Amino acid sequence: MTGGLLELAIVILVAAVLGSAAKLFRQPVILAYLATGIVIGYFGLFNFQDKEVFSIFSDLGIMFLLFLVGLEINYTSLRLVGKASVILGLGQIVFTAALGYLITAALGFPPLQAIYIAVALTFSSTIIIVKLLSDKRELHSLHGKMSVGLLLVQDLVAVLILIFLASVDTGGGGIWWNVILTVLKGIALFAFILFLGRKVFPPLFDRIARSQELLFLASVAWLFLLAAAIAKIGFSIEIAGLLAGLALANSSERFEISHKLRPLRDFFILIFFVILGTSLTLSNFNGLASPIILLSLFVLIGNPLIILVLMGIMGYRKRTSFLTGMNIAQISEFSLVLAAVGLKIGHITEGVVALITAVGIITIAFSSYFIMHGETIYRFFSRPLSLFERKRTKETELSDGEEAKPIVLIGCGRTGESLALGLPRSEILIVDFDPDVVKKLKMRGFSVLYGDSADDELFHRAHMKEAKLVISTSPDLDDNLALLAQLSMPNDTRPKVIVRADTEENAKALYEHGTDYVLLPHFTSGQYLGKTIALDPAMEVLQTLRENDLKLLEAIDGKK
Repeated sequence: MTGGLLELAIVILVAAVLGSAAKLFRQPVILAYLATGIVIGYFGLFNFQDKEVFSIFSDLGIMFLLFLVGLEINYTSLRLVGKASVILGLGQIVFTAALGYLITAALGFPPLQAIYIAVALTFSSTIIIVKLLSDKRELHSLHGKMSVGLLLVQDLVAVLILIFLASVDTGGGGIWWNVILTVLKGIALFAFILFLGRKVFPPLFDRIARSQELLFLASVAWLFLLAAAIAKIGFSIEIAGLLAGLALANSSERFEISHKLRPLRDFFILIFFVILGTSLTLSNFNGLASPIILLSLFVLIGNPLIILVLMGIMGYRKRTSFLTGMNIAQISEFSLVLAAVGLKIGHITEGVVALITAVGIITIAFSSYFIMHGETIYRFFSRPLSLFERKRTKETELSDGEEAKPIVLIGCGRTGESLALGLPRSEILIVDFDPDVVKKLKMRGFSVLYGDSADDELFHRAHMKEAKLVISTSPDLDDNLALLAQLSMPNDTRPKVIVRADTEENAKALYEHGTDYVLLPHFTSGQYLGKTIALDPAMEVLQTLRENDLKLLEAIDGKK
């Protein structure tokens, strides 16, 4: 026991040191975990194969990872993915897998191994992409929404593949009978989970959530109970993790559950990636250098090109297509799970697992820089990228005529919507990147431009320099500073600028850069209500405010 604790302490210590280095160089922590395994394997500190507890921790890491993925796939998100993301996701999977298979087959890999490698190349890392886009506050940009929708499609396909592999792993009766039997069991199990998720768990967890400790314990108990039950009918604990998450995805406590279980996932998934990293040092790379380089280049360059072509055909502008392509230029943690499962059931060799892991390390490292510096890379390639853009794009088709308006409102979320409903519609131009919002605003008689406010071309299309007032409801500091820089001109000719901030520090920075007014919702609402009460000590005005707010709520409901 003491030896096991010492080895676990070594793993955590090395991972912490390398994780700090990864953060310094703005790399995903997953790379630090893999590097930890490489260090332990290279110096021969100990052998993971001799420690069954590490194998158990690794399996639990995958289970918790898929549990949290399942929590994100709620029924509302499935409805909101949209036709465009489904078409893009399936198209990318088909073309990447097909081209990947041709390349691996040409490199001399047997057909089954080539299929595994090709499929592994199709999936992109949800964890890394969402984390980096969240750090850049671009999750709600047009390319961010397209990337997340595409990732959701990839995750669903990956789960179906894992279910299929579970049927292959069962013995006796022939593979096709196993597949049919597994599909039938899977359908019945999914229907049962769907019933629990819609009818049983939401009210049950509403009651349990009154105690945070019980919420944590109940969630973990449900996960392990389902894993034990599913193992009895022939499914893996990986599938159990995903289905357990799906069952809770429709509950209002899913975010709290995810927040509480994330540290457990991070601890156990550490062991999974460390063991994968160790496998690199134990594997024979003779003859694999060229395949690793070629397949890494295919993921880093080929995947973005596939997205550029598909999104260009679908009518998206080159900037949106390029940034979406940059986001998915790496392989996924699902790819590594797929490789581990393939090795477990004897379909692929340790060399193929090492190949996929090496491609993962290379592509994750490079794509992290692609995502963080996507705008800079886009500006460098902007001209040749016009080959992938139609003359009339989806953005221009959804937009109204590009005539100047006195007021330009950027973003029509909750704050923007309230502002828009209080301004003359004939004098306002709204800029928004959500196509559904754009269509509804046009039906209500607003002039709208469809696109991302971070796009330099959109600044000119909106004629912002000719406006009297520009309002940005985005709380993103960098976007608002870029807007102020674009509007830099003599104060007597520059439009008035109102921008939103989410912190007092950001508000000070925006004032220092010359904005006319910074909208801090809690400041603005507090000042307004305070002055209103001071002017009317009898507080009769509250009835008027109440009636006005009710009218606004009715207008918003009518818009939805």
